[in-house]
Amino acid sequence: MQHAIDVTGFGRYADAAVVAEVAAEAEMAGWDGLFIWDHLGWAQGIPCGDPWVSITAAVAATSRIRLGLNVTPLPRRRPQIVATTVAALDRLSNGRITLGVGLGGVAREFEAFGQTADPNVRAAMLDEALGIVTELWGGERVRHHGRFYTVDDVALAPLPVQRPRPPIWVGGSARPALRRAASWDGYTAGTIADEQGRIVISPEQLRQRLEVIGSTHSGFDVAVVGQSETGGCELAAEYAQAGATWWLESIHDLRGPLDAMLDRVRQGP
Repeated sequence: MQHAIDVTGFGRYADAAVVAEVAAEAEMAGWDGLFIWDHLGWAQGIPCGDPWVSITAAVAATSRIRLGLNVTPLPRRRPQIVATTVAALDRLSNGRITLGVGLGGVAREFEAFGQTADPNVRAAMLDEALGIVTELWGGERVRHHGRFYTVDDVALAPLPVQRPRPPIWVGGSARPALRRAASWDGYTAGTIADEQGRIVISPEQLRQRLEVIGSTHSGFDVAVVGQSETGGCELAAEYAQAGATWWLESIHDLRGPLDAMLDRVRQGP
């Protein structure tokens, strides 16, 4: 089991400088990574930063830990921009970037800007965009004329450091999402507890989801997001037994003030 910090990007964590500080403290305290959500919270009146800027700041503040998006709703982003940005971040970080992707779970973040929130349409967009992103990372010239996207005979350069690609984790709980995850490098199960700390995804439920995913290749990652106190490894161990390989410790304003959250980070996994 590896351990990372999971930052919402809301409230105080909308500030990229704060995320960079958290990342630096996490690295010094022995955590293995830091991940951040990708939301347009301000469309619902919640202060929310740009996760790509925040991850760039975190890359500059660290040298060892893995960094990434958990997750970016790929249907509301252009695949060529995502491919370019992740390649640049992977080079800047010397191969430490993981890209988490999903449909996007907040309809308002699509509909407020005239985009469809239809999950079937977004699923089709996600699959098509993933194909384009990974083809571009391959370095060959790409020719694609699909339902949603066109790529007219172009090759991406420079390429990511990680080969054949930066790891891709897929999020979601529906059976199509689980089947989609099996084709990539990992599955991110989401937050296992609500804001009051009540478990909403049990170890047994995680195990059942992984059964749907089926047998996976060596190195397939499974991430869960939860909250623990210092030394409270029992809960993480239960999820590890169910198949999780990453425990993402969630820090956010509702859990406590920034000083308290930084103290939790400094205490280590």
